[in-house]
Amino acid sequence: MRMKSLRSLNAPTDMTVGTPWRSILSFTIPMLLGNIAQQLYNTVDTIVVGKYVGDNALSAVGSAGPILNMLLVLFIGISAGASIMVSQYFGAKNREALSRTIGNCITVTAIACLILILGASPFIRPALAALNTPESILDWCADYLMICLIGIGGLGYYNILSGVIRGLGDSFSALLYLLAATFVNIVLDLLFVAGFNMGVAGVALATIIAQIISSILCFIKLARMQEYFDFGLKYLIPRSEYVKTIVRLGLPSGLTQAIFSSAMIIVQSLTNSFGEQFIAANVVIMRVDGFAMMPNFSFGTALTTYAGQNVGAGLYDRVTKGAKQGTLMAVGTSTAITIIILIFGKFLMGLFTDTAELINLSYNLMKILAVGYIAVAVTQSLSGIMRGAGDTMTPMWISLITTVAIRVPIAYGISWLTTTPELPHGQSVCIQISLLLSWLIGALLTVIFYRIGKWKTKALK
Repeated sequence: MRMKSLRSLNAPTDMTVGTPWRSILSFTIPMLLGNIAQQLYNTVDTIVVGKYVGDNALSAVGSAGPILNMLLVLFIGISAGASIMVSQYFGAKNREALSRTIGNCITVTAIACLILILGASPFIRPALAALNTPESILDWCADYLMICLIGIGGLGYYNILSGVIRGLGDSFSALLYLLAATFVNIVLDLLFVAGFNMGVAGVALATIIAQIISSILCFIKLARMQEYFDFGLKYLIPRSEYVKTIVRLGLPSGLTQAIFSSAMIIVQSLTNSFGEQFIAANVVIMRVDGFAMMPNFSFGTALTTYAGQNVGAGLYDRVTKGAKQGTLMAVGTSTAITIIILIFGKFLMGLFTDTAELINLSYNLMKILAVGYIAVAVTQSLSGIMRGAGDTMTPMWISLITTVAIRVPIAYGISWLTTTPELPHGQSVCIQISLLLSWLIGALLTVIFYRIGKWKTKALK
């Protein structure tokens, strides 16, 4: 009985039947645990670096983050396109299209890895210098990014293949692989940094090795799923119609991440101007923020798969019902997390550093952002529905407006308006205030465009 239960957990799930909220929740819980495990990569890195190397090393990992996110944009786009296609073809029971989609995704990812390794390597150090990265941490940042770039295949293939597996309705397998990889990452972090004194480079190497392990496990899983699709060499041959659809669906999501990462890089330049301690505080905030955002991303991904399968089956009334139920669950979860952050914030910040001044600064900045997580719950849930239905353009435009037209100008505007002889770069809270406003406006725009309903006309034929 126990074996049967385990087998059913890591098998594809048909989300076109049953109670919508139960289907969404049963998919979301493993997704949430998996995303928490994913976040543990960065969190363990931060704790180990902060405790064993120092606050400057903590700043180095944080300053490298926006550039690393930009390097992953290609994979995020491919993964988004793949997940939408897989969920819709799975819902439509189209075995041939499903097989071709998965095979073409694997080939496109290999090409993307090669392009990134050859094209991005020469620009790592110049990019860091252009962002006003302090000299005291520039070498550490460069080492961290170069190691991640060399091992980009592990990062890329895990993102793509886990997206395919989730598109099939199986969020439990991705959880198991992430838990295994997270354990490896923690052990290697301690070994390389605390044991071998490899510093920031050791953290990057540990993360890359762990991601490679998780991507290999995903390959093995897909190779054993012959009941649902065909997995062979002939499906790896690129077919223009599938590659074009992957690009058409994935490009807006990739551009959305690129826009977000570009805004982060531009704002990072402003962040760097406030000095090492403020940079370190933002690293701590980002780590807590990562956990606070996990339910939002998990519900968003679950609703993408849910919408994709039901749109593929032509069940639009069921999509709408699931959107309401899923959004309510996401908002309730984020409200609880916001309360926890406000009550236990200082304790959470203290996990990353022993410096009292840094803990207080991080907590005060985090309080500005806390209520925004509820707004992001709405944005992620309804954007997930639109993406799953095939409308990836609308979330992209909303992201473009909120990050480029709202967040960046507000951040620099507040900085300029609050400049004094004592504060030559203005008030540092401009970073958090601009982010909060972009979240609130993004939620409002997402609700408006969801209700307009053009996403209902975007299903794959």
